[in-house]
Amino acid sequence: MERDSHENGSQPIQQNSGFDTVGSIATNVEDGFTMAAVGDLLFARPVTKGHYPGLVEVLRKFHGADVTFGNLETNILDVQTKGCPQAEYGGAYCISDPQLGPDLGAMGFNMVSRANNHTLDWGLEGMRETSRALDENGIIHAGAGENLAQAGAARFLETPRGRVALVSFATTFMPMARACDPAGEAPGRPGLNGLRLTMRIVVPLEMLDCLRRVREVLPGYNPAGKNPSRVVLGGVTYEAGDKPSYSFEPNSRDIADILRNVRRGKQISDFCIATNHGHEPGVWSQEAPDYEQSFARRVIDAGADAYVVHGPHQLRGIEVYKGRPIFYSLGNFFCQDLRTPTGADMYEVYGKDPRVNTDAEVTVDEVAKGYPTAEGLVGPQSDTIFYESVVTNSRFEYNQLAELRLYPIELRRTNRFANRGVPRLAPLPQAKAILERLQELSKPFGTRIEIEDGVGLIRLQPSSA
Repeated sequence: MERDSHENGSQPIQQNSGFDTVGSIATNVEDGFTMAAVGDLLFARPVTKGHYPGLVEVLRKFHGADVTFGNLETNILDVQTKGCPQAEYGGAYCISDPQLGPDLGAMGFNMVSRANNHTLDWGLEGMRETSRALDENGIIHAGAGENLAQAGAARFLETPRGRVALVSFATTFMPMARACDPAGEAPGRPGLNGLRLTMRIVVPLEMLDCLRRVREVLPGYNPAGKNPSRVVLGGVTYEAGDKPSYSFEPNSRDIADILRNVRRGKQISDFCIATNHGHEPGVWSQEAPDYEQSFARRVIDAGADAYVVHGPHQLRGIEVYKGRPIFYSLGNFFCQDLRTPTGADMYEVYGKDPRVNTDAEVTVDEVAKGYPTAEGLVGPQSDTIFYESVVTNSRFEYNQLAELRLYPIELRRTNRFANRGVPRLAPLPQAKAILERLQELSKPFGTRIEIEDGVGLIRLQPSSA
């Protein structure tokens, strides 16, 4: 479909005898196109018919959005008839009632990502039942499938202002959850779309020398061909550097697959969302891992109109690159801590006995140990930031990001344990604190966030290029 030039001087989409060029990566939506995006959806049960004062006001922030996106970090199934807890799981057995499917639709979600460390908590049946529940309720999802090609492919949502593509992948996942394609007579493997990372730990030179001496005295040491600038000990690679840190190198084949799928998705759509579930370098960190900015920009250059990260369970900074938003973490949107049922393996991890203890007692222990003190924060309230986040609302005009609104939310951390985790708009003092923290986290990316009446605003001027 041919589009007109705009009066403000912005350039029209490239044309070729009346058709867009196949390689065009330009945004191609109607004016006023809006993307609402949030972070992790850690549901345990439906909420829209429950007693959660303030939830309706949060969901109103989705009204008018063409696409409303979140990361579905749970399985939707009736465990009485389908699925079972796996020996390898994502740290907790995330499961939700089958009624979550229609509940997600009632809340306004029409697009969710599926690739994360909980995709196969309840086995292939859990993955497939979740797909079925989403399909039955008209919610587009990507990131999990019967082989790697299906898991990595873009999925599409039709909206009045343009077709939206979603490409979903994860850097944090259980090794056996990764999908693969057929090879010869071997069939493909169901699972998620993974981006594998190789981690290195950077330490001062004197520490590297100590590690080298430890390695040399262990049985099986062979000095032949060893690299003097690194030490591999217990399967972990250590390198010398000025600042102790974790460093990550993405798998080049996985990157090529992801960039190709983004390009494919954009060729068929008007707007493409790429989304990554990653905990790196750890949920304690307010900074993105060292590889992420350059990779995010490559994803945008390949055709993505937005890059959304989730997984650290807390907010990280926001960047606007070539007029497109990059969210380095949107934290939690729902975080219903109390889940049931849970597997026997998790009882064992937390020293509980299923003949004596309850699922709730296991979960309380898991949450207490699962949210470490966040970097730079101390004291008994330091886990508060895991229950604070924002609803983002990105509006596009003239095929460019014109305004990004940030609505602070809090997830009822102080409520009774069984009722916490459901969002409401943060009171003004708390909203201001959330936005001020996000301002500081976004400064390294050159992003300016204004605060007006408890709402964050990023305004951009239309570009002529």
